[in-house]
Amino acid sequence: MTGWDISPSGVQGALKKAAVSAEDLSTAGTNLSDTLPRTATAAGTVASGYTGPALATGPVAAALGEFMQHWQKDLRYVVERTGKSLTGAVEATTEYAKGDLTMAAQALHAAVQEPVPAPPGFSGKQAVSE
Repeated sequence: MTGWDISPSGVQGALKKAAVSAEDLSTAGTNLSDTLPRTATAAGTVASGYTGPALATGPVAAALGEFMQHWQKDLRYVVERTGKSLTGAVEATTEYAKGDLTMAAQALHAAVQEPVPAPPGFSGKQAVSE
């Protein structure tokens, strides 16, 4: 790699779009967590003639429970990884911009320094003694 060429404003635009998608993902996860138990309860049981409150014990409820149990850890990971990725991109871009400012300040400082010429006949190297 010869160098980096990051556009902080471009990163900011991409992060805004990603944040909207991440918010949608979070909302979907919340809705899933709220809706699945209600769906399982509403699916009822295999037994007929039961008139009490619905219990989440039928085959649909069992399948939905297994689905959530299987995917819950992965879904949490995706949400957490997304948040950390967005935060990491912000921090990396911030440090990149700081580095640009630091390098620019160093170059400006070096450019305004008075040159200090070596005395005539002096190469800057010391003679090696034997």
